[in-house]
Amino acid sequence: MKHSFIVLVIALATLAAAQEAPSPSGDPSSQPIPTDPENTKKARAVLDQAIEALGGQAYLNFQDVKQEGRSYSFHRGKTKGPGVSFTRTRKLWDKDRVDYIASQEIDYPFIYIDIPVGSSKTHVSLIYNGDKGYEVTNKGVRDMNDKDELGPYLRRRHFSLDAVLRQWLNQPGVALFYEGQTVAAQKPVDQVTVMNAKNEAVTLYLDSNTHLPVKKSFTWRDPTDKQRNIEEEVFDNYRPVQNVMTAFDDTRFFNGEMSGQAFLTKATYNQGAPDTLFSPREVAASKKR
Repeated sequence: MKHSFIVLVIALATLAAAQEAPSPSGDPSSQPIPTDPENTKKARAVLDQAIEALGGQAYLNFQDVKQEGRSYSFHRGKTKGPGVSFTRTRKLWDKDRVDYIASQEIDYPFIYIDIPVGSSKTHVSLIYNGDKGYEVTNKGVRDMNDKDELGPYLRRRHFSLDAVLRQWLNQPGVALFYEGQTVAAQKPVDQVTVMNAKNEAVTLYLDSNTHLPVKKSFTWRDPTDKQRNIEEEVFDNYRPVQNVMTAFDDTRFFNGEMSGQAFLTKATYNQGAPDTLFSPREVAASKKR
């Protein structure tokens, strides 16, 4: 079954590969950012505190995570439909799968993945493997189109919190900027911007008391209309799971408007997720058994 996707108006460029949307251009804040060595040292210290608060080596070394929960979408501040229960399995760095039951009420509520509207209730698996995306039902496999379905997911993966803290910080040419203390999500935070060698920037807001990430923000310009867009993600309700502090509440904003929320009920790490979970042909065959 081919489902009709309702997509957020987001056309940011993502990872530069033939099957992906174009690479996003970095658009850091227009305010002057300090560049002195002491500032960089302070930024690094704050980021190290955040990594330690998230679990230190347990956070840095987990290889897969399975999540269960419920997710909702919003339009102009109002929820759209009753939401959807989902199971998500992610294997670092480029394998991801979301399973859910599609119905007419479902919109695009998932934090990273735009869940489509179905014409009837059916089990759907959305699979992302490398720079490819697939929708799998009992009727077979459909390749996702690059612009509207695959591109938004790849962008979010590229700018994800885990990618910034576990990949960007180790890349050559990364620049760190401590921008002082402020308030985010009604909490006192330290603000740090991480910029990679491609001038792509992500600003993190880290709780001044617990050092846990409170908010993540990045900007990009639509390659078609050149308009500047802001994507933000707020993390809350942290709980320790296998020595990893895990945000059970996740809220996404697009240009200042709430666009989605996800509430986890369960999370488990390092369960040894096999690669066959992310093979669309294998998953399609299992649905027909």
